[in-house]
Amino acid sequence: MTESDAASPAPADPPHWVRKVVLFLGGQTASLFGSMLVQYAVFWYLTITYQSGIIMMLAAVFGFLPQAIVSVFGGVWADRHNRKWLIVGADAAIAATTLLLALALMTGFDAPWLIFAALAIRSAGAGIQMPAVAALIPQITPMRHLMRVNGINGSIQSAMALLAPAAAGAIYAWSASVNGGSAASLVPIFFVDVVTAVIGIGLLAFVGVSAIRTAGEAQTGYFADLVDGVRYIARHGFVRWLLVLFAIIFVLTVAPSNLTPLMLVRSFPAGEQQDVVNLAVLEIAFSIGMTLGGIVVASLFANRSRVGMLVVSSLVFGALSIGLGLSPNIWVFFAFMFLVGLAVPFFSTPSMTLLQETVEPERQGRVFGFVGIVMAVAMPFGMVVFGPLADVVPIEVLLVAAGILTFVVVGLAVWLPAGRRAVTAARAASRANDPREGAAAVEAAMHDDAE
Repeated sequence: MTESDAASPAPADPPHWVRKVVLFLGGQTASLFGSMLVQYAVFWYLTITYQSGIIMMLAAVFGFLPQAIVSVFGGVWADRHNRKWLIVGADAAIAATTLLLALALMTGFDAPWLIFAALAIRSAGAGIQMPAVAALIPQITPMRHLMRVNGINGSIQSAMALLAPAAAGAIYAWSASVNGGSAASLVPIFFVDVVTAVIGIGLLAFVGVSAIRTAGEAQTGYFADLVDGVRYIARHGFVRWLLVLFAIIFVLTVAPSNLTPLMLVRSFPAGEQQDVVNLAVLEIAFSIGMTLGGIVVASLFANRSRVGMLVVSSLVFGALSIGLGLSPNIWVFFAFMFLVGLAVPFFSTPSMTLLQETVEPERQGRVFGFVGIVMAVAMPFGMVVFGPLADVVPIEVLLVAAGILTFVVVGLAVWLPAGRRAVTAARAASRANDPREGAAAVEAAMHDDAE
């Protein structure tokens, strides 16, 4: 079933949009690669050096909480200022912080608080980048190509998740052998991150993008814009429903899936060295699945029902969670993890596309700022619940219970009146030619069905 059968004739695509998208995605790929190298290397260093749960907890707090806080303001900035220069500024600030940290480590100063401070600054930068990037994509991409571009972007991110651990491991292993495993082992990876940030900034500089509105043209202040964003989400039934579904999946699916490495070591022990290999295979299976899923979405499902893909993939997550919990051997476990990765783009791509298609351009930054908050808070919140339980209840039981609960909650989300209105509204928006028209169609559908 396609969503274009009843659509009105699409307007002509703007000139050079493909060039803009290629340059933008190329720059983001370079920047993402360096960032992922740093993420893996820093967490490996902290794990090996301190072997402390408190240290890892602090790393997670400093690595995620600033993004959740800054995303609120980052969304407002993305709606008031040129999104391109916000991304450039955040990238430059992160690169400068990384360079200063590298220079400090080269002098032998390696206090943990210095690394935590750098993680916090990088996380805050992500809080600025994420809303700006998500809102910029529909600004340079014709609406009828959004699903395909988002799918390609998802495939690139998945490919980086496959390549970055291997590259980080090779560089870090070599540097650790030279520097005796000290904090200076991180320096080469930090320099790579600086170089990739410069490449990303350079490519993005060639993408011509105007501001949706300038700060001088705005008739309201920052706080008023923030309040307006909160009110918009509170009264926008479709966006609210989508964010709630997003939070449900992160709490019930993403959080428990983070326990799969622990389940692998506990349930399928193979000795210390083989356990490391098995953990790597688990990560690779998931990343390959995500990469293939993104390609399939971009090539074969670009014109399929966004909300249909969203609902079906949510239910598939529940089934796969049960499958992981019931895996009789490690190879079945790997296979289910591959399928989880394969299913991820069928949820993430249509959810982002729906928001891009149904929110007015001048409010997209704030909406995606709240998406960033959901992503940064829901998963740690789920881990607060499932993490301690994993020490008293078998992880297999937790995965099966989370899968069953996913079926129930997603079923209710679709069956309740708000869910039925949201499905109708999404189908109405699919016939629009631009986000403003899509937002109007959603508003009308939600209002008509509510009466």
